[in-house]
Amino acid sequence: MKSFINDSFLLQSDFAKTLYHNYAKSLPIIDYHNHLSPKQIAEDTQFENITQVWLYGDHYKWRAMRAFGIDEKYITGNATDKEKFLKWAEVVPYTIKNPLFHWTALELKAYFDIDDILTLENADEIYEKTSKILQQKSHSANGLLKMQNVESLCTTDDPIDSLEHHIAIQEDASKVKTFPTFRPDKSFAVEDATSYNEYISKLEKVSKISIQNYNDLLKALENRIQFFNENRGRLSDHGFEQLYFFNEDIYDVNTLFDKVKSNEVLTDEEVAFFKFKTVIELCKMYHTIGWTQQFHLGAIRNNNKRLLDELGPDTGFDSIGDFSQAKALSGVLNKLDSTSQLAKTIVYNLNPADSEVFATMVGNFNDGTIKGKMQYGAAWWFLDQKDGIEKQINTLSNLGLLSCFVGMLTDSRSFLSFPRHEYFRRILCNIIGADVENGELPADEAFLGKIVSDICYNNAKNYFNFN
Repeated sequence: MKSFINDSFLLQSDFAKTLYHNYAKSLPIIDYHNHLSPKQIAEDTQFENITQVWLYGDHYKWRAMRAFGIDEKYITGNATDKEKFLKWAEVVPYTIKNPLFHWTALELKAYFDIDDILTLENADEIYEKTSKILQQKSHSANGLLKMQNVESLCTTDDPIDSLEHHIAIQEDASKVKTFPTFRPDKSFAVEDATSYNEYISKLEKVSKISIQNYNDLLKALENRIQFFNENRGRLSDHGFEQLYFFNEDIYDVNTLFDKVKSNEVLTDEEVAFFKFKTVIELCKMYHTIGWTQQFHLGAIRNNNKRLLDELGPDTGFDSIGDFSQAKALSGVLNKLDSTSQLAKTIVYNLNPADSEVFATMVGNFNDGTIKGKMQYGAAWWFLDQKDGIEKQINTLSNLGLLSCFVGMLTDSRSFLSFPRHEYFRRILCNIIGADVENGELPADEAFLGKIVSDICYNNAKNYFNFN
């Protein structure tokens, strides 16, 4: 079965083709949010086979395989890498209308120049061919990034991380520029006192601050923010079901911290209040140091408790949640803005029902100090597919300024995921090209081409100011 990927893929008008090929296709990539391993970048890992670089850790593929009836042995179990690949190949043709079908074809073409649709019939040949190619220096971890013209990327890192691999990358000019992102969710995860106190012990060790009270906790976190900043950190990130907001201090946060330190169980409201107070303090620190803060909101995680116990988190059992978002998001942003301590902010929704809410909410807090200061983030996770990307672009267009958007990201654990930028760029150009064809936009190639280039690269370059 021959691939359907060609120069005109997703481009349904001549103007769209012009925009993509002349203004988007060749631009470098700034991937400002992903979950790649800095260790593999620092060590310039040479993957033994395509399963290691493509299937390890990819819960998108794992969910599809489970849905198709593939035994867990061939997903996260003890089957050989080749056996796992063959099972994935069996599933691929039946992922039609799922983004995995497009992504698989794009990735095989981009990295291995394979034009065939992966099937069980050609899986052996493709496995051997790709595994052989992956032994070439051009297809090491950094080689794969450079093949897609990745200029810089941001990994996702815990405050207790030593950043040793980031430091090693910085000292080697041959490596792709890689920046750490401060992800402090565990620092206020007080719903489990035992796990929290274990984490605090680790935070004490790396910060060299004895954390005996809440103020000590904030000092330790500030210490780590400074450390991240000294090692190229320029962004923070938070993954929440929802933000919390309280108009009044109905609890004493110091007392709550003491209770957790004593392994006492907090009520749900106490947990929410502690999270609220800590996030506000962190956001003030981000503003002081000049970072961008990101909020990923709306995932309900670890739904399948049986398989969570067997396989652990981040293995494909998360989904869209239906949490109330608007009021707390408004409260948090307003509280920070009222004291002029609101950092540059990107907000991502997972529930499509919240798209217009988020797009209009961030617009309330643009203040003219920075172009595109408040960003309605790229289509995320379950929304990162053709329909979701189109809706995100159109929602932002209708309710904000698409021209100020900082563009796409991979949010991926795979070094083969960067054609998702191509996917986004093609969809963006097709939408604008269609509006030109419909007489809804001027057929001004230079003008619209610049906007496309800005969205795909220039806006992110200026917004994050990576160096």
